[in-house]
Amino acid sequence: MELSLPQWGQLFTLSMVAIALGMDAFSLGIGMGMKGVLHRQIVTISGTIGLFHILMPLTGIMIGRYLGTFVENIAVMVGGGLLCFLGINMVWQAFRDSREATIFDTGRTLGVLLFSVSVSLDSLSAGLSLGLFEADVWLTVVLFGLAGGLMAGAGFFLGQSVGGWIGDYGEAVGGVILFFLGLRFLM
Repeated sequence: MELSLPQWGQLFTLSMVAIALGMDAFSLGIGMGMKGVLHRQIVTISGTIGLFHILMPLTGIMIGRYLGTFVENIAVMVGGGLLCFLGINMVWQAFRDSREATIFDTGRTLGVLLFSVSVSLDSLSAGLSLGLFEADVWLTVVLFGLAGGLMAGAGFFLGQSVGGWIGDYGEAVGGVILFFLGLRFLM
């Protein structure tokens, strides 16, 4: 089956958003990987992050679709504004001194869940925006889940081998991507 031009556009846009949101998990994974994490923990944490990168945008999309019925004429502007805000917030968070990764004990189930939820909160906001745009739900959650889980795992493994200079920049790049995607919808 061949994709039409609008379908390719949606696939490209959703892939970019998924990668941008996965940059947060990637950069935090690098930070935690530098501290030394067992391979079993990497798989568990990355899988949990991937799961929450599915559940959070799914919740956001449902809320966005519900709200979209009330704000039909301004839905694109609101969604674009949310993506811009989310991007700016990611860039700001990238260069803050304190990191969430240091306060969660990922050796315990509660720590893994709290860490995964904190990394996936951006996906909730993005899901809300995409719900206002009537994005394809299944494509969105599959791309978000894969990107979140795989990028977290890649971050952990990279963090074990390279060091801290990539972490902040990876999250900042993700924020810039989201900001410009949001601007695209505002113009």
